[in-house]
Amino acid sequence: MREPAFWYRPRSPLSHVLCPLGMLYGAITARRMLRQGVDAGIPVICVGNYHVGGAGKTPTVLALTKLLRELGETPVVLSRGYGGRLKGPVMVDRARHTATEVGDEPLMMARDVPVAVARDRLDGVALAKSQGATVILMDDGFQNPGLLKDASLIVIDSERGLGNGKVFPAGPLRAPLQAQLARTDALVLIGDGRAANDVAAELAKRDKPELRARLKPVAASLKQLLGKRVFAFAGIGDPGRFFRTLRASGIEVARTRAFADHHMFSQDEIAALAADARREQLTLVTTEKDLARLRGREGVPDGIVPFAVQLEFDEPAKLRQLISYHLYKARERRFSAR
Repeated sequence: MREPAFWYRPRSPLSHVLCPLGMLYGAITARRMLRQGVDAGIPVICVGNYHVGGAGKTPTVLALTKLLRELGETPVVLSRGYGGRLKGPVMVDRARHTATEVGDEPLMMARDVPVAVARDRLDGVALAKSQGATVILMDDGFQNPGLLKDASLIVIDSERGLGNGKVFPAGPLRAPLQAQLARTDALVLIGDGRAANDVAAELAKRDKPELRARLKPVAASLKQLLGKRVFAFAGIGDPGRFFRTLRASGIEVARTRAFADHHMFSQDEIAALAADARREQLTLVTTEKDLARLRGREGVPDGIVPFAVQLEFDEPAKLRQLISYHLYKARERRFSAR
């Protein structure tokens, strides 16, 4: 879906009209979040959002994958496969699956980490454990009570923040903020903005840490694009962040085109993008997630460059200490319960 612009306006008449629906939706969601989830038997770390749309969950999951492996763990990502038609449980196989089957994010992440897609997360847990998982990384699902979470890390884009702070459909929040703060173990703020500082301050009062991080281009991607004029397109939660990241990396962005999140490109759209790029002698560039949706499609031109980024934490030792602590506490709790 494409986020409504009024979600990021402080005083919108439409938002005011929708507030009663938001209050009802929020009350139902907040009540669901109080349910006790099923214990997976191994540590579960959830990477989530307070709000609808993108903020950087996928790069965060991949960064945690790297850290967990350094700690000697075997992580498996658990996803519902948003945008895919397979209910699962199924392990994503990049050689045979497409984004229409398993979703674009799982397909992209499967290059670096085993990914289990399952509409029923309990089935996904069983599959992940059969693959030797010692830790499950939940991609999204913070508001879902199905699984007991040993740690929940919430990702926020520090420049966009939480918009008008209202609950869907009046705003972007998935549940009332206070209900979500109560179940948060750490906040990951991406970028140098100040839009989420109030949230960080609220969590600091609860002795929950703030982790600052930023998206950095992968050297190989940067090398392909430096010195070229590019036509950037993206169908993600916040295309503007992608365009800003390109420019901040020293890439000359001549044209941009934004699509809705998880947009499935038609052949006509692909042909139009390629024609415009040829006419203006521009290099087409998109996100890795968008390129995952284009894999195996007919009519996709050669030469579309994926701009790969990775998340770098300002204080990696702080993150390492946090994750190690939650893994220890998760295993201690399960051992004590025997």
